[in-house]
Amino acid sequence: MFKKVFWLFGIAVFLFVVFLPGYTKLQDLRAKNKELSFNIDKLKKENILLQSEIIRLQNDSFYQEKVAREKMGIVRRGEIPVKIVPESE
Repeated sequence: MFKKVFWLFGIAVFLFVVFLPGYTKLQDLRAKNKELSFNIDKLKKENILLQSEIIRLQNDSFYQEKVAREKMGIVRRGEIPVKIVPESE
């Protein structure tokens, strides 16, 4: 009886030692998969926003002018560009 319990315990420990690294690796891969899925969803949303901005830039001349003025610093002929620089403390 003692030998059977000893052997069962030994087999249980052996199986634990053999399968524990694989199980921890599986858990790590599941966590990484969840993180990557979140990043994919975030990038899909960003892609949709950028696609809508492309369409807007192609079709809306007022938006084109706004982007050119704000992001690129372009001014019309005859205008004087003025930059407001905050005072450093």
